[in-house]
Amino acid sequence: MEHPHVLVIEDELDLRVLLERHLRALGCRVSAAENGVKGLELAFADPPDMVIIDILLPDIDGREIVRRLRADERTRRCHLVVSSVLDPPDLLYLATELLAKPFGRASVTEIVDSYRASQAPED
Repeated sequence: MEHPHVLVIEDELDLRVLLERHLRALGCRVSAAENGVKGLELAFADPPDMVIIDILLPDIDGREIVRRLRADERTRRCHLVVSSVLDPPDLLYLATELLAKPFGRASVTEIVDSYRASQAPED
């Protein structure tokens, strides 16, 4: 998939803007939400290919967002990436991948490349 649709759910404005910038530079179509309620609304209205979810959100915990996305037919096959400062081994069971904070352009590129590789047709 050349231009995946990525939904970013991140309450910290600077991190949300940084993620959006990196993702757009990689050719992604990006939607963004500042909280879990808005993120779920966006995800269900226009199901993304990938969702990057901050675990520590002010309204709905990222773990609960993952649960709701996996439970809904529209979003259950989304590539889910959790983003957190928490210990990675504790979070890997939640999603497809982990984006540890602090992150840089290289980490975001790896996640998009991994998604694209997972979508490539097998020979």
